[in-house]
Parts: sequence; structure tokens; C-alpha cells
Amino acid sequence: MTSQVLAHSKNGDTPPHRLRAAFTALVLGAAIALTQALPVNAQSRPTTFADLAEQVSPAVVNITTSTMVAGRSGPQGVVPEGSPFEDFFRNLPDEDSPRRSSALGSGFVISADGYIVTNNHVIEGADEIMIEFFDNDEQLVAEVVGTDPNTDIALLKVEAEDLPYVAFGDSDGTGARVGDWVMAMGNPLGQGFSISAGIISARNRALSGTYDDYIQTDAAINRGNSGGPLFNMDGEVIGVNTAILSPTGGSIGIGFAMSSAVVSNVVDQLQEYGETRRGWLGVRIQDVTPDMVDAIDGLDSAVGAMITDVPPGPAEDAGMQAGDIILTFDGTDVEDTRELVRMVGNAPVGKEVPVTVLREGENMDLTVTLGRRETDEAEAFPASSDAVPEEQGEAEVLGLTLSEVTTALTEQFDLTVEEGLVITGIDPMSEAASKGLLDGDVITEAGQQPVATVAEFQERIEEARDAGRRSLLLLVRRGGDPRFVALGLVEDDAGEEDDSAE
Repeated sequence: MTSQVLAHSKNGDTPPHRLRAAFTALVLGAAIALTQALPVNAQSRPTTFADLAEQVSPAVVNITTSTMVAGRSGPQGVVPEGSPFEDFFRNLPDEDSPRRSSALGSGFVISADGYIVTNNHVIEGADEIMIEFFDNDEQLVAEVVGTDPNTDIALLKVEAEDLPYVAFGDSDGTGARVGDWVMAMGNPLGQGFSISAGIISARNRALSGTYDDYIQTDAAINRGNSGGPLFNMDGEVIGVNTAILSPTGGSIGIGFAMSSAVVSNVVDQLQEYGETRRGWLGVRIQDVTPDMVDAIDGLDSAVGAMITDVPPGPAEDAGMQAGDIILTFDGTDVEDTRELVRMVGNAPVGKEVPVTVLREGENMDLTVTLGRRETDEAEAFPASSDAVPEEQGEAEVLGLTLSEVTTALTEQFDLTVEEGLVITGIDPMSEAASKGLLDGDVITEAGQQPVATVAEFQERIEEARDAGRRSLLLLVRRGGDPRFVALGLVEDDAGEEDDSAE
């Protein structure tokens, strides 16, 4: 329509007043169309956070910790003996005696009778913890109910009644989507109570912990904000401010709050038991990688968690085996190992859980009774016997120099297995090298079957090729820790193995 209007204008066929009317109609029509195209439920930026801040601030607290630390050496050694400056340092105070060190953090009240949540690193090692409330100059002494270093959460208790408190919200729900507004509150840099606002930048972030499930936000979080709450716009706590990513130590808009889905579960356990009691499946696992898919019957994509080892425990009792791929846990699909660890850890100890595994191309439904990770895990995975067979054969295949386990190799590489094929050499240009295999690694399975001799390994290769597979799945142990690796079986025109990666 615009091109037509301009063309008429150039030719002089359309009077100016009609041209203006047509242009106005065009602009109005575009505006109406744009308005209609916008989502009906689009939310504008809040006009103020004042009402929300007034609502939740009475439940937010400043935390001051005090710790006795060993004294430092005094003036001795500051200058050499006999130095002309020695007299200037002679009367300096002696610092050999212990001294008290203080630190600041934040927290929030979750019950009227004085339970308070904060970060473990805020109170770790403290011998005195003081709580200061938003609208009260009085300080209360807090006692530690329990801590969980794995999620960096601590639960405190003060002797009080009728305290204002806040509730946990659903960090996985509609009020915690990427792009939703959030408000952080705490005691940044020891400046006292303050708030900052921003949006949820990302979800399900992992930093370094086994049970990490962080909400990333650009709401300003600084030193001293640790342990403070991250609120949604309904005044519910959806995260506990824990860490920042910054080259300077100050906020650059990348902050992390442990999700309430994790925190609320930990707090419930600390409140009931004074410690965590996480479910334990009793397996070692690894992610399924895309190059493994072709080597595994019945698997169409890189999903699930592959079992690499099954010691005595819940999984063994349920009939799980190394090489099984866990597809569902308690009715929920398992995308990867991180998700499985979180689901198992959040499940109650002693619960009977249905699990679906893929084994030799078939789905199998099993039921496992979960153990307790804190007590059972350390007793699992015992060291294997040092007894080994004597010297056997050696071969070069798939870019690897393989030798059957011998006494000499056991001593050389400090092996902890009785049977398998020891990698004693690797072609640096082979796929095996690119997959991170090292001298001293031991292959105990090939094609999800045990191998103890070079002949058995070569049989597994031929079986995989006869089945039309392009790769062979190996179970490799290093220092007792197992993992699966898929190596390609592509051949060149001469029938020799092509060890280069595709």
C-alpha cells in the first residue's frame, strides 16, 4: 500500500489531502495490527517494588558471625636483628594471642518460632552467631540446627515467638520462568538492609556441586548477600542467594540462587533430623554420549544414565547390571546423570521406586528400595583383590596396544582388577587417543560382555561388525573408576581398521 501511495504522489494523480488521509489510515492500521499481535497476558515492568519490599522485609535478617582465630607472629622477624629500624617495631602490640574475627551475611525467617535459613559458608566455623532483624535494633543469639555443605544450606534457630516469616515458592512453577521479575534482599558489603531487582536470566544452572540447581539472575548480589532470599513477585522465596560470577568480586549481573525446590527439601530434613538423609541407588553412572547410540541396541538418542558399576547395595538387590541404561526413575524420564542424581537424592530413604532400564535392546521394569547415601556410599565399591594371572598375550587393535593382566603390569600401573585388557600403548592419531584413553586403563567389557583375553576382544569386534555396528562400546576402568567409551569400527578399502575419528 505504501508503494502505491508514493507512486500516485509522484505522478501527481492524487491530491495532497487524500495522500495524507491514506498515510494516516496506513499508520493507524499498522498500530492496530501490532496491538492485536501482542500477547494478551504480557506483563509490563512493575511500577514499584515498594509494596513487596514492605511486605517481606520484616522476615529478612542480617547475620554476624564471630570466630576465634589463632594469633599471628608479632614484630619479631619484621626487620633483621640489629637493624636501625628495630626500635620502631619494638613497641608494636604482640599478636601471638588468639583474636576474634567477624563476618557478615544474610538470612530469612521461615517460621514464627524462629527457624532461619542461610548459607552454610556464612556460619561455617563460627562460635557465635548473632541475628539482627530489619525493624529491630535488638540482636538474638542463634544456634545451628543443621548444615548441608553439598547445597551450601544451613538452618538456624533463635528463641522467639510470633516472628514475621516468609514461605517457599515453587521454583519450577509459572512464577519462576526465565524473564520473570525477582527481588533480592540482604546485607550487601555490610551496608545494612537493601534490595535489588532484576529478572531470572537462566534456570537449572550447575556450578560445582552434585545437587546444584541454581537460578541465575541479574538482580545485584554482592558480598554479604549470601544466604538472603530471592523473591518472586508474590513474595515467595524461590531461591537462596549463594554465589556470583565476577572478575572483580562485585556484581556484574551474573548471580546464582539455589532453587527453593532443593532448599525446602534440605531444610525439612535438617529440621526433622538435624542432618540430611538422601536416597541412594547404589550405582556408578555416566552420561550416554551421541557416539554410543549406534553401539547400543534399542537406543535412539543420547538420553538416560548408563550404569558403569554395581556394588553390593540397593541396585544390585533390584537386579541392575553394569551396562544397563536407566531411562525412567519413579515414573519420570531421565535425561542425564545430573538429573538422575538429583531425583535420587530428593527421594526418601527406604522408598520403593520403580525404575525402567534398557538392557540388550529390551526395556526392563525393576523396583529398587533406596538406601541412605550418607552412610551407605562409603561402604560400597570395595577394593578388588590384588591377585592376578600370569603373563598372557598382547595385540594392537583400534589404535590400542592391549595386554592381558599380568603381575608386572599390576605393579607398574597399580591395577585393582583381576581380569581385563591393559592399555599399554595408544596411537596418538587414533580415535582412542581423542577419547582420553591412557596407558594403564583397563578394558573389562567390550560390546557389554566381559573380556579377559585379546581373543575375546577381537571376537567382540567381529560380532559388532557382523551386526552392522559402526562402533564398539567399551567399559574402561581407571584407578577403580569405570566409564563407558565408544570406539569406531570403520574399515578402509584394504580391510584394515581406520582409527581416525569421523
